[in-house]
Parts: sequence; C-alpha cells; structure tokens
Amino acid sequence: MTEIWGHMPDGREVHRVTLKGGGLEAHVLTYGAVVQDLRLAGHDAPLVLGFAEFAPYLTESPYFGATVGRFANRIRDGHLELDGQVYQVDTNDGDRHTLHGGAEGLGGQLWEIAEVADDCVTLKAVLPDGHMGFPGTLVVRVTFALVEGGTFDIQLRAETDRTTLCSLAHHSYFTLDDAASIADHRLQIEADSYLPVDSGAIPTGRVAPVRDTRFDFREAAPVAKAHPLDHNFCLSQDRVPMRRVATLSSDLSGLQMTCLTTEPGLQVYDGAPISIERSGLNGLPMGACAGIAIEPQVWPDAHHHTNFPQAVLRPGESYHQHTQFVFSRGQT
Repeated sequence: MTEIWGHMPDGREVHRVTLKGGGLEAHVLTYGAVVQDLRLAGHDAPLVLGFAEFAPYLTESPYFGATVGRFANRIRDGHLELDGQVYQVDTNDGDRHTLHGGAEGLGGQLWEIAEVADDCVTLKAVLPDGHMGFPGTLVVRVTFALVEGGTFDIQLRAETDRTTLCSLAHHSYFTLDDAASIADHRLQIEADSYLPVDSGAIPTGRVAPVRDTRFDFREAAPVAKAHPLDHNFCLSQDRVPMRRVATLSSDLSGLQMTCLTTEPGLQVYDGAPISIERSGLNGLPMGACAGIAIEPQVWPDAHHHTNFPQAVLRPGESYHQHTQFVFSRGQT
C-alpha cells in the first residue's frame, strides 16, 4: 500500500509504502529512503526509532532510518582528491567535516518509487554532478524486502558517470524492547580491530586491536561497556560475500537481531547525544541511547588512509551492498 504521508517544504508529496512479509511489517518513506517503522509479528514495540508524523523528519531527525551517502560517515575537512583533482565538499559536521554526504545528502533527498510489491520496494535517487561538491552524477537504488524468517533485506546499488566516492549505509536506530535505553542490550561483533578517532570523530589512521579495550565485543557484552560509542569496527579489507558480522539481543524481550553484510566496516553508534523532547513510535522516549545504529559501510575517511578499504567508484563499475537484519526470539 502506498499513501501520501506528508509534503516537502516546496510542496512535493512524500509517500509512505507499507510492506508485509516474512513475519515483519515495514513502513518506508520516499523522503530519505527512510524506514519509518519496522515491526515483528507478536512483538508490540517498534524495532526502530521513528516519528509518528512526517514534519519532525525535516527538523529533528538524526538520520532516523535514513539511507545515507553518497559517502556514509565522515570526511576530514571536506577534502577530497581523486585522480589528481582536489574537491571541496560540503562541511556539515561542526562546519569542519563532511557527514553522510553533506547537508543535502541522500538522507534528505526525495526518492522516487521505481518498483513496489506487497513485500518489497525499490526507490531511486539521482545526485547530479557537483552535488554537495562531489564529482559525478550518481544514480542510486535501494531495495527493501521482507523475507521469510524475520529477515529485513537491503540491497544498495549505484553507478556514476565520473570517478567519485560511493559508500552507502542504512541508518536505522534499533531497539529490541520498550526500555528507554539500549544500554543493557547485549552486542557481539565479529571484529578483532577498530578505528580510534580524534575529538572530531575522524579516524587517526591507526587500526587498533580490540583486545583489552572497551571495544572488545568478540564475546557478547552490554552495549554500555563501550559508552559513548561511535566507532568503526574493522571486518575485512574488501567487500566480500555476505556473512554474519554482529548480533544484538535483549534479555528483557528475548529478541535477537543478527546482522549480515558484504561490507568491510561496521559503524556502531549508541545514540548518546540524542535528546528529542517529543515521543517516538508507541509514545516511547527519544533520549540518549534510545536506539543503536549498526551501519555496514566502507571505513570512514577512507581516501585519506591508503591502508583502509577504498570507496572510489568509476564509470563502468557498479556499487552493490547487500545487508540483512534477521529478527528472532531467543538465542540461536
């Protein structure tokens, strides 16, 4: 089902698509390719943070449920050099760095519905050459599908007509119970190393072992162990066939979420700075650590570090990320 759910400031219609399948129900907006709501049959609380109406997405949302890019995460000083040419891209993070593709990145664009069925939808967005300072016209498609076994399946694809950067990410804030905080959720990550960052959350360039640090989630531990948390966990040096990379669980609800992805990095953000006065879905509070973002992507600020996996996309190449979030009850 597709319905008009709001309007952009210039009057363009924002649609909401309802998907059902695999024991899940999802609501997807054409604004930002946002997952506005996600539910598991038999579990009353929402699985993601979101607003019950459209207007707050324009003014209050810290990328709730959005599809972000053209480069997810941060670029130091908005500085980009490709094939010997230097570009200055939009600095929307503290007026110094670039975050999620700039102030008008994909998370703030109005996408079009390319295909829709009862259990899946494909949205399309086109970022023109020079948008937010980036080179190349980038054509992006995201397909959300609800698959058997409580599986929320996301496929992201992109092509360009000029050499550019492309690293996309899904930015839902997950919560597996109706508590005010995810601090007691347990998290396990298949990563032996992580990226230390400076005061601006920019990687220092060092790839550090998680052993004997608060970032060691090789065995499941409470999210609060690493608070505050906004770091990249290093999964691999390249995009690889989809594999399990993380598991989130709540003892309170008995729910578990497994993340599988093709991506080399996993940004994990515990939402510590969130402070939204209005209530969210089901009237739940939207304060600090109300949800956790688990974002498969290329490592942040990759092009400034030759030892990182790279996000360069050239004409004739195709970007393809495949990620799944699988919801179940009890431990598996």
